[in-house]
Amino acid sequence: MLNMAEGVARLDELAASPPVAALARAFADAGHELALVGGPVRDALLGRVTHDLDLTTDARPDDILRIVTPISSTQWDVGREFGTIGARVSGEQVEITTYRADSYDGATRKPVVAFGDTIDGDLVRRDFTVNAMALRLPDKKLIDPTGGVEDLLRGVLRTPIDPAVSFGDDPLRMLRAARFSSQLAFEVDPETIAAIEHLRQTIQIVSAERIQGELMRMLGTDDPVRGIRLLVETGLMAEFLPEVPALRLEIDEHHHHKDVYEHSLTVLRQTIELEQARHPGAAPDLALRLAALLHDIGKPATRKLEAGGAVSFHHHDVRGARMARKRLRDLRFDSDTIDAVATLIELHLRFFGYAEGAWTDAAVRRYVRDAGDQLERLHILTRADVTTRNKRKAHMLASAYDDIERRIAELEAQEELDAMRPALDGNQIQQVLGIGPGREIGEAYRFLLDIRLDEGMIGPDEAERRLRAWWAAR
Repeated sequence: MLNMAEGVARLDELAASPPVAALARAFADAGHELALVGGPVRDALLGRVTHDLDLTTDARPDDILRIVTPISSTQWDVGREFGTIGARVSGEQVEITTYRADSYDGATRKPVVAFGDTIDGDLVRRDFTVNAMALRLPDKKLIDPTGGVEDLLRGVLRTPIDPAVSFGDDPLRMLRAARFSSQLAFEVDPETIAAIEHLRQTIQIVSAERIQGELMRMLGTDDPVRGIRLLVETGLMAEFLPEVPALRLEIDEHHHHKDVYEHSLTVLRQTIELEQARHPGAAPDLALRLAALLHDIGKPATRKLEAGGAVSFHHHDVRGARMARKRLRDLRFDSDTIDAVATLIELHLRFFGYAEGAWTDAAVRRYVRDAGDQLERLHILTRADVTTRNKRKAHMLASAYDDIERRIAELEAQEELDAMRPALDGNQIQQVLGIGPGREIGEAYRFLLDIRLDEGMIGPDEAERRLRAWWAAR
């Protein structure tokens, strides 16, 4: 629960920090106003660690640059046309923005920038009341024209003005509602939810890159499921990632959840728990979390009724990987993320054959080879995909995966399994066979690679003997 006395003490500490104190003196000496604004103020009141130092001022960009240059080691334009100058002061990165009074053109979400003259006018144009508070410097007065403190106390997200107007100005704020709901564990005000439902189609004017950015920030929180539920229930998710709400239409064939959507949310939660347990302190693995959310999106397209009323989803892993590639390309994800997510989706069922019967060493090698640099992520996703409430079955599957990880580690120690190359490379194959580059070299390489996978390392002399015998028998 929010403790205002502790929150005020943390704000005092933030205001007294070397970079903020230095900026407060410099702007006051120059005759300009300055205030900490938005996230740093909110997080200090909530007792959260802040990584951003955002400030606002009545000074125009050229004046900001003139004031900060003597007290900073470097300066840069974050967006001079939007009034923002960045600098490094006392070793910390800060961003200082001129008061704004933006309006939007209603077609592209790009603001028509107009600099403002008052801090209250700047604050009411922000996305949510909890982000519309400022700490004026150097007198350390809290400015809260829209009731942000009360909303912090209630744990509620609400827009400073009519949400229909706020989201009409900038539809990306609807996605931010989901992100902040996950990040802060806050409920969203009913009127704000109703506005999202009504205006959800306007998200189409927002660029795919900006949508992707907010989606990934939400997935990087400790509880993205809260935000995902908001996006799905308001219909907003259907506007840019319709494969997720479509999962609600499919009954979970294992009967562990009411539908595949609920199963997928459970897998996402368990993925995050395993990720944090196996790699404590590491940054959120966004590609892994995205794969967990999307791992079953191929099910609606592969649903088949079997004899006796059973439902099957044959090859939903392969179909889902293809669907994920297309959707992530549309959302302008980078190729590395797309490849990682698609690989994980395509391979997420592979292990369950191991649980039904012990694999040979060759099968374990192929599992490692196919996973490639996604192996650790695949370990986590596969374990997280076990959501059965049958404790005996869950224990059996966990033990089986413990066993496959143990065997992989043993084989790696024995054979440097991660290299996964045959004893002869392409140049050596050409020399042995006396031929030049061509299709036959690829066939020969695959022949030797199959031996490597089935038998382990055999050494270059034995590889040459077998290669000559294979070539002679062709």
